[in-house]
Amino acid sequence: KTAFSVFRGIDLLSRSWKERPDLFFLFGMHLPPRGPNYLFMDEGFETPVGRLEVNREATELMAGRFQFVEMSTRDTVSDNTTELQFPFIRHLFPESEIVLLGVSPDERALRIGEAAFETALALQKKACFIGSTDLTHYGPNYGFTPRGIGSESVQWVKEENDREIVDVFLRARPDQVIDKALSAHNACCPGAAAAAIAAVKKGGADRGILIDYTTSYDRHPDSSFVGYAGVLY
Repeated sequence: KTAFSVFRGIDLLSRSWKERPDLFFLFGMHLPPRGPNYLFMDEGFETPVGRLEVNREATELMAGRFQFVEMSTRDTVSDNTTELQFPFIRHLFPESEIVLLGVSPDERALRIGEAAFETALALQKKACFIGSTDLTHYGPNYGFTPRGIGSESVQWVKEENDREIVDVFLRARPDQVIDKALSAHNACCPGAAAAAIAAVKKGGADRGILIDYTTSYDRHPDSSFVGYAGVLY
């Protein structure tokens, strides 16, 4: 629901502007700091609603600027932060192509995001930049219970821990995303979020709009739960 709300927002805005995106840079993957970054170099993906193609020209330009571990359909790293987005893009923007990147949470993420914007500009593409990350993973299943178990922990996640990282998103501060996430454990793929924010900030965005926030607890109350937010720039 939260992920779809972002793509639906892009869909509605682009229709009103009469400028449909033709390229999506999709940043994601659960990666450690200072680890390798990943770039998908194959032709595309099959989704339940059709094939999603990779833009080879943009992908090769990115490959020439940074050191990536190259992925293909034969050896791609399965990761729900990116795979979840494929059908939404294919369904709402069937003419669009993607560039798929796994971004480690460190200072390189900002440079990769800025390079993505520059690549889209050089190719004269109407690009969107998607950073996919869950928020706080709370509970015994995740080994993270600083506020115990019960209603107090849910309130703390919603009103304090998740809110802190969402506020950083809304202020469009990619330089703070990674530090906040690693210290507060409130985003599992902060490199992806930082890269996307760095890209849109390079294009002139200075603030975000929160269009959806929820937790898995809201749908299925449990001692372990995860937060989700959708932000548009």
